[in-house]
Amino acid sequence: MLPLANKVALITGASRGIGRAIAQKLAAKGARVGVHYAASAESANAVVGEISKHGGVAKAFQANLADGNAIAPLIAEMERAFGPIDLLINNAAIAELGIELEAIDAEHFSRHFDLNVRAPVLVARAAARHMPSGGRIINISSGITRARVPGAAIYTATKAAIEAITRVLAVELGPRGITVNAVSPGMTDTDMLRGGVPAEVISGAAAQTPLRRLGQPDDIADVVAFLCSDQARWITGEVIGATGGLN
Repeated sequence: MLPLANKVALITGASRGIGRAIAQKLAAKGARVGVHYAASAESANAVVGEISKHGGVAKAFQANLADGNAIAPLIAEMERAFGPIDLLINNAAIAELGIELEAIDAEHFSRHFDLNVRAPVLVARAAARHMPSGGRIINISSGITRARVPGAAIYTATKAAIEAITRVLAVELGPRGITVNAVSPGMTDTDMLRGGVPAEVISGAAAQTPLRRLGQPDDIADVVAFLCSDQARWITGEVIGATGGLN
């Protein structure tokens, strides 16, 4: 039997990049996967199609997670399709970089905190209410929390907040058999990275990494899959770095 057979997984922001790789990985291990997306139904359905082609089970679910009122309907729709959620991966986020102090305004602040912090908390709350016999919540953070990148103060703050929230929720939910961890990727080769970071910065980071390359989405998905497995049952409240040694 596959290690995640009969498990139901919701991955937010799963239509591309790291979220897409996680969805494919968990489906390959037997989970029934909810592929959440905000805007691109075409991309989300392409992920579902790839999973189905390899014998997996998946369905796309749309929601604007920055709108708190959209979260309960998303969870309800997901559970009608597959049953209660066992595995929640909070991956959806935005990263507007290159915004230094003088350019930060209330809208920039709210866009980031509404999606990157408030949404994962509310999705976790909604999902955990229906985790019948324990479960896994995995929040995707970022190595940027340790990197001191100019122009990334607000994005960095949201990821630092997620790491703090992860530790607290692990204590709160542990008595119910729910583990809560975060994965902190280093520079990972995604369209978000290529669209927001100068090429010379990317190549410099790859050269400084002990393994001399950028991370790939599958590198992060493998760590998430491990935390979803029974082998990770004694791990909770941790922030797992997946950086290729670049700290």
